[in-house]
Amino acid sequence: MDYTINHHTLHFKRPAGTSRGVYTTHDVWYVTLTEGNHSGKGECAPLPDLSCDSLPDYEEYLHAACRLTCQLERIPYDHLADYPSILFGLECAMRGLEESKGLLSINEGEQNFLDGKVGIPINGLIWMGTYEEMKERIEEKLSDGFRCVKLKIGAINFSDEIALIRRIRQDYDAETIQLRVDANGAFQPGMDAREKLQELAQYDIHSIEQPIRQGQWQEMARLCASTPLPIALDEELIGVNKSTKKAALLDAIRPQYIILKPSLHGGLRGCEEWITLAEERGIAWWATSALESNVGLTWIARWCASHAPTLPQGLGTGLLYTNNTQAQTITRGDELWSL
Repeated sequence: MDYTINHHTLHFKRPAGTSRGVYTTHDVWYVTLTEGNHSGKGECAPLPDLSCDSLPDYEEYLHAACRLTCQLERIPYDHLADYPSILFGLECAMRGLEESKGLLSINEGEQNFLDGKVGIPINGLIWMGTYEEMKERIEEKLSDGFRCVKLKIGAINFSDEIALIRRIRQDYDAETIQLRVDANGAFQPGMDAREKLQELAQYDIHSIEQPIRQGQWQEMARLCASTPLPIALDEELIGVNKSTKKAALLDAIRPQYIILKPSLHGGLRGCEEWITLAEERGIAWWATSALESNVGLTWIARWCASHAPTLPQGLGTGLLYTNNTQAQTITRGDELWSL
């Protein structure tokens, strides 16, 4: 077994704003594993200031991981537990290699997706921006046929964000449009967060992602126990890579949902472990891509389809870049379909 690594810089069509800053480019690494005439390709896409493995010498770690994988002819999970984006890229490359050799096991949900028999329900994503920008983006998503819209909040004045949400609800009730919001940890613990949750709850919000910054388990647990709208953990899961700590986090906080991103949350195997632990505790989940190109997005979609999801997933990133790789999926209305 051998490998190659190709670095690629993706360029956003328009700046992607979060409460942690604004992305205009995204560096990713494509890993190809080869064996004879067979090969498989995966994507390693750490996010600066967010991924636990976004390190200055990332490419050196990636080469070392690939060398060890080729030497062992399997993925060294124990060595890579703290490098989820590398794990995800190698998992996808290995799955692609196995598929090329006719050895990949595919369940009914994934096969139906690949055969074009079913699509995956997804939400429309509205990036942070000015009031006018976000208003325009909302109208675009609604006209595209989305019935679940996720708003990134926390970058502009909260009263302006509430005004946007109020305007949506004046035109579309909760039966017509499901609204999700993602605070990316923008609220302050204590009274600030509680008051904002109360205000948001007036507008039939489906859920809010990460209202306060991660690492504040006691305060997040208090919010989840008394919240007027369901809370979903996202960044809270980053860097929690051991099964015992995952269980401890879920037991301590007891969120209503968790959101899984293979590039951030332990690769495909790590996300499967999160799912098992969450479902044992009656906690629901959905999957989201982490700004990967179409290479990573395709593999996340396939994995997601294997679970036959009914909740809208966050898999619509393929249209974000000016220089994306060739699409293997397409959005039709509010669903993602395989090409």
